[in-house]
Amino acid sequence: MDFSLGTPALLFPTVSLLMLAYTNRFLTLATIIRTLHDRYKNDQNDNLLGQIANLRYRVYLIRNMQIFGVLSLLFCVISMFALFAGWSAGGQWSFAIALILMIVSMLISLRELQISVGALDLLLVELEDEEKKGN
Repeated sequence: MDFSLGTPALLFPTVSLLMLAYTNRFLTLATIIRTLHDRYKNDQNDNLLGQIANLRYRVYLIRNMQIFGVLSLLFCVISMFALFAGWSAGGQWSFAIALILMIVSMLISLRELQISVGALDLLLVELEDEEKKGN
């Protein structure tokens, strides 16, 4: 296999797009958390506490997704530097580590997506409870 300086550079657009998506998720959750915090001050509902706990966990997951994504990008840069310096084996190993870190980041992202469904389920349960009370 031909492993050149361009090979690690292929991961840059992917990492950039993933980091943008992760940042958007984080900003959206931050807005939701602020809104729920204000709602909880007015109406101390246990359902809101469940939603806030769910969001706290998701924020930690997103933080970890970002950390592993940044580390992946860092190892890509190290790989490119090693290849530029003529250290072929070091460049290949650094790139392999970058790929593994990206895989970890995406696996954490999958977990966060699963949990986001749990947050929506809490809202649906609340709607169902209100519907039952109305009948």
